This record gives sequence, structure tokens and C-alpha cells, in this order.
Amino acid sequence: MTKVVSKRKSAVEKISIHEAECAQRYIAIEKRLDSNSKQVEKLEKMVWGIYPFILILFIASQFGG
Repeated sequence: MTKVVSKRKSAVEKISIHEAECAQRYIAIEKRLDSNSKQVEKLEKMVWGIYPFILILFIASQFGG
């Protein structure tokens, strides 16, 4: 009977360690996603900044020749 209890305790300890490691991994993943979302927002602003120039060039090409 003590072997069974010992195996259960060992399994519970392993699961607890696994849960702690997964929690740390998820925190790291969230940090990366937050960092990437900031970079994507920056790129999006850059693209929106280019649109007026494209529109001006298009209009100029229509009227300029």
C-alpha cells in the first residue's frame, strides 16, 4: 500500500513541477506576443503613412501626363 501512495505523491509532484514550468512558458509567450503586437502596430502606422504619397502620385500621373 505504501508503494501506491509513494507513486501517487511522486506523480502529483511531477504534475506540480510541470504546471509551474508551463506557467513560466506562457508568461514568456505572452511577453513575446505583446512585443510583436507593438511592432505590428508600428508597421501598420508606417503603411498608412505611405498611402497619401501613393494617392498623390496616382493623381499626379493622371493630370501630369
